[in-house]
This record gives sequence, C-alpha cells and structure tokens, in this order.
Amino acid sequence: MEINDLARTHHAPATPATPAAPTALAELVRQTRGPVLVPGDEGYDAERSGFQRAYRHRPDVIVGAECAGDVVAAVRFARAQGLPVAVQATGHGLSAATDGGLLISTRRMAGVRVDAAARTARAEAGVVWGQVVEAAAPYGLAPLNGSSPGVGVISYTLGGGVGVLARTYGFAADQVRSVDLVTADARQWHVTADSDPELFGALLGGGHGLGVVTAMEFGLVPVARLYGGQLVFGGERIDAASAAYLDWTATVPDELTSSLALIAYPDLPQLPEPLRGRCLAQIRIAYTGSAEEGERLVAPLRAVGPRVSDELREMPYADSHTIHRDPSDPHAYDGDNALLSGLDAAALHRVAALTGPHAPTMCVLQLNHLGGAMAKRGGPDGAAGSVGHRDARFALRLLSPLPGADGPGSGAAASEGPEAALATVRALHAEALAAVAPWRIGRSVNFLFGSHGERPDAAEVARSVHDADEHRRLAGLKTHHDPENVFRFHPSGAAAADRSPASRHHRPRLIADHGPRPAPSTSATHRPADAP
Repeated sequence: MEINDLARTHHAPATPATPAAPTALAELVRQTRGPVLVPGDEGYDAERSGFQRAYRHRPDVIVGAECAGDVVAAVRFARAQGLPVAVQATGHGLSAATDGGLLISTRRMAGVRVDAAARTARAEAGVVWGQVVEAAAPYGLAPLNGSSPGVGVISYTLGGGVGVLARTYGFAADQVRSVDLVTADARQWHVTADSDPELFGALLGGGHGLGVVTAMEFGLVPVARLYGGQLVFGGERIDAASAAYLDWTATVPDELTSSLALIAYPDLPQLPEPLRGRCLAQIRIAYTGSAEEGERLVAPLRAVGPRVSDELREMPYADSHTIHRDPSDPHAYDGDNALLSGLDAAALHRVAALTGPHAPTMCVLQLNHLGGAMAKRGGPDGAAGSVGHRDARFALRLLSPLPGADGPGSGAAASEGPEAALATVRALHAEALAAVAPWRIGRSVNFLFGSHGERPDAAEVARSVHDADEHRRLAGLKTHHDPENVFRFHPSGAAAADRSPASRHHRPRLIADHGPRPAPSTSATHRPADAP
C-alpha cells in the first residue's frame, strides 16, 4: 500500500480507457474459467462486496478468477483497455475502492496443500486462515495466522501479519518460502529468496501494489495446543487492569503473545445483555508453554481483582480463534494505529478516557504487545522482508464502526451522515493517538482500515509504515515493476490516481452498452495454460 502512494511522485497514472468493443469483453470471457461480470449482471453486487462495507468496489468489469490463468487474462485485458486493476479476496482490509477499472476477485482460488514432512503449506489467493489452521491441525502443525479465521492469507501476509503466535515465531511474512505473482505486464513469476531476493523481500511487508499474488508457500510451526483465552474486567477495574497489563508485559517470556482491548459497548438491543452498555477490559492471551506455567504467569493479572469472566484454559490450536472472538459479520469501520517504543499508564489512561463511554462515537482500543521474535529480522531461510519498525514494543490500534455506512451506530456520530460520521471518527482517532506521540515510531500496514489515501496527510500516513530509506527503496521497486501504476487501489496508494485530474477515475466507463455476451467456451484451445 505505501509503495503505491510513493509511486505517484515517480510516474503518471495509467491513461484513462476509452470504451472497449464488445468483442474484447467476449474474448475475455472465452479466456477465463471464472465468471466475467459487468454492472447490471446477476451476481455483480455480491461479487464486488467484501467484509468491509464502508467502501465497495464499483468496477467496470469483474473477473471471478478460478486459477492463475484467469488472473493473467484479466491483467492482459486491463492493460489492453487502459484499465487499472484492483484485487479482492475477503475485503477485510479494503480501503481504496475502485470507481471503474477492473476487479479481480480471487475468492474462488481456495486450494490449500499441507506438506507435513516439510512443515509447509501452499495457499491459493482466496484462502482464509481458518482453512489453513484446519488443514494443518491433524499433523500437529499451525500457521502464523491472525486472530480471525475469516481473514485472507495473502493480503495479511503481504502486510507482515501480526498473529496469535507472533512473539514466539515472528511475523507471518517471516515464514514465507515462495510467492507466485502476476505482474503488471501479465507475466507469471515464481519468486523466492534465491530467484529474486529484492522483489521477494519487498513483497513480505511491503507487497501491496507490486502485482497479483496467486499463491504462496509458507512454513508451519509445531504447535498443536496452547494455553489461552480471555480475562475480562468490568469498568470499575479498567484503569487497574490496564496499568497491571503494561507492567506485566515487561516480565513475560517470548512464548506468550497477548493484547489488551478496552471496549465501551453501546446500549443497543442487538447486543447480548451481558455486554449492553458496559465498559470492559479484555486481556487476550496465547501461551505455547504448559498450562501449569501459564497459570503462574497470569497470576499478577488475576490479582487485579474479581473478573467478569475468566476463560483461560488449555485448548487445541484449532480453537485459537476463540481467544479474540473477532466479529464474523461484514460491517462498516475505520481504523488507525500507532507503533510505539513504549507506553506509560498515564498515557494509556488518557487514550482510554478519550475513546470510552463519553466518546462521540464507539471506539475499540486494542494494545498489542510486540517484541520477541518479531524484533528479529529474517525468516527461516535467512531472507529479510520489508516489515517496518520491528523494534516497536506495542501497537496501539483504534477501530470504530461507521454509522450510516452500514447499519445502526451509537453516539453522536450515529445521527450524522456517512461523511460527517467519518470526520467524527477520524478526529477522535487523531486526538487519541496524539496522546501517545512521545513513543510513536510509525504505523502498521495491517491495521490501517479506511480510505487513508484520501486524507490530507496521506503522504505522511504512507511514509509512517517504513523508515525513509526503506520507503524510497520500495517506491523504486514499484516504479520498476508497475511503471504505469496499474495496481493502484491499495490503502494510501489510491490517492495518487484520485488526485490526478487526468484519471478521475478511468472515465468514461469501459462498456456503456456491452450487448449480449457469449457463454464461456469449453474448448481446450481457449483454456489457460494451467487448466486441467
């Protein structure tokens, strides 16, 4: 994402398209296995929609890719028609939505293969983490997945990937062995640390916008069970629990990964009664050591006082998603974050007060304890990725629903229109993050949710993900591999096209009157090279 933003200073965006002849679309249909959809087609709206409902793609053409050959055909078509390209699997991280152009939907590319002897897995572009966890579990192995089983493997890993086992085994990007990539010239590449170390490293932590990843091979770790769950404290103990958590993180081993969430639940009828209108502090824990040692390690937290709930237990790794219990239903949201060199209780208390029950809109605060293996550069093959700010001790994350964009909300913002609600959310997040300015060293690309490429300070947002030298290096690689900025729809990167009068956005629409389309051919002469 950040490299797309920087690239705007290196080259002009792709020239807007003129309407293509219906024969061009018909040829695309013949060259692909998956569906090709245009506005008005049945299934178009469902295909363009993802988990993030505040922003939805509105492309001229959607290719529902079923294989790498479909991706190649889609990129080749887009280049011929002068169309920029967006990619979506689950849409959790969507923040730069197309208004025109071509969308490659990869959710049908859902193959997973585990090599238990090599302790590796290969996941296609549409695979979500829950599939990999399930496939690896019978062998006593686990991936470095995130907290939600419905998040896509590829985009998460390209951003680095801070997961359930992060302090023990590092970023998900550190375990990647190879990447299958379709670049802007519609060529397929199998990229490894040996074949192209510069591109390989750039993909792992800065890879959004360099091409379309069609598959990825990564290492698995020998974890079959863990000790974990949540300790939940009521509002009257939030300050004590937060202070105790900060002190406690300085004492725990690398085998323990944790986070603190402070949530002021609105008084809404659709929420469970135990949560409605309550302020809670949730401490989430994943420890790969024994349950007995885990009990000893969490004793200082339990000493804070009575808990609303205490769900710490030994569990199979396949149940690790129950630690965080992330929402599974699509919704509208916006989020920002800060990577911190440290933090004190007074500053955390200030942030909690700003984002708590008296905030103008609901805000979920999450503090991730970093360090451990994440601070060590380089994967199992010694390949160094481009994950930024590995020396951070904490990640402070703020996320707010966007009332009006998708369903009911809470607070003053709920009575505003979508644009005013977003302004309210952004102002709240900025004020809260200002409270931790003395420790702030950057941002995590994985936890930027929303149209940050359209912010007045979009360039600063992009630069904050990496240090200056790495940012320039990634910008150079973006210019080399995508000189026409074909892959421009990524957080922070979309601002390059949006702010150029010549590309607002790829108007006129590709096909105003596309006419009847032929059914997809089953002739072998039109099948992609990797078709069975």
